[in-house]
Amino acid sequence: MSMSRSQALTLLKQYLKNEKLIKHCIAVEAIMRNLAKALGEDEELWALTGLLHDIDYELAKGDMKKHGVISTENILRNKLPEEALEAIRAHNELTGFVSDTKLALALKAADQASGLIVATALVMPNKRLSEVKLSSLLKKFKQKDFARSVRRDKIRLCERIGLPLERFLEISLKALQEVHEELGL
Repeated sequence: MSMSRSQALTLLKQYLKNEKLIKHCIAVEAIMRNLAKALGEDEELWALTGLLHDIDYELAKGDMKKHGVISTENILRNKLPEEALEAIRAHNELTGFVSDTKLALALKAADQASGLIVATALVMPNKRLSEVKLSSLLKKFKQKDFARSVRRDKIRLCERIGLPLERFLEISLKALQEVHEELGL
């Protein structure tokens, strides 16, 4: 039931054509891997959950009640363990699925944190992740008019998995800086 990263990436690109969405999935994967490492969880499982969490986004065609359900019922069933499928189903609250597992909470937080970090990098002089400092990220987190679509309440779910906000953002920023070439930032 386990799949390699290259198999997962091939599968992702089979369903997602939007390059920004693919990069978003790679960003969430990196954050999830580093969170797992920090929390002593299964790095491969957490990374694959992050990489594949939006695989059905284009298939849902804007019907957000289906996003996360299509993938877990039709694409990822028998490819990922149930705990990963549960986290993917629940990361989009419009599906009506709820999960408070550590994996599900981490995915919701990582999904939103990636948006905040990328938005912060894009306002830097050279638009590079290497320019983003934790202090500027914390400032941007507090600015409600910055990256308005980023759900700060979801980022704060990090506290429920045992990580203070500052530590969570530090781990997330380092994760994206490690994959900056894949992200083009």
